[in-house]
Amino acid sequence: MEIRTHLKIDQRLSGKPISLEEGKAKVELKTIEEMAADEKGLVHGGFIFSLADYSAMLAVNEPTVVLAGASVKFLKPVKVGDTVVAEAEVKKEEGKKRWVDVVVKKGEEVVFTGEFFCVVPPKHVLD
Repeated sequence: MEIRTHLKIDQRLSGKPISLEEGKAKVELKTIEEMAADEKGLVHGGFIFSLADYSAMLAVNEPTVVLAGASVKFLKPVKVGDTVVAEAEVKKEEGKKRWVDVVVKKGEEVVFTGEFFCVVPPKHVLD
């Protein structure tokens, strides 16, 4: 399946898609030093959120999709050098609205979960 949205995302910072199908996406992020929040190598949660958000956008995969809201839980820390994988799945669709569940894992360990509320407007939000 072809990626149709968020084509200018820096995949080094938000993750690289490893699978994409109708209503589902899997994205891998290899954490790097620039993501560190402190001297111990704790990865700033914003990068994990970005990975999850990007995977949600890819699960919807509409050119104009945007995030309207999210309810998330950071469950375990991630450190520089870890590889994490986000799995996103569209759970509900109502008109232009989409609800997407995302789980981020480090190996088999769940480090983040979230429900992302996405909207697919008829044209780009900046038009």
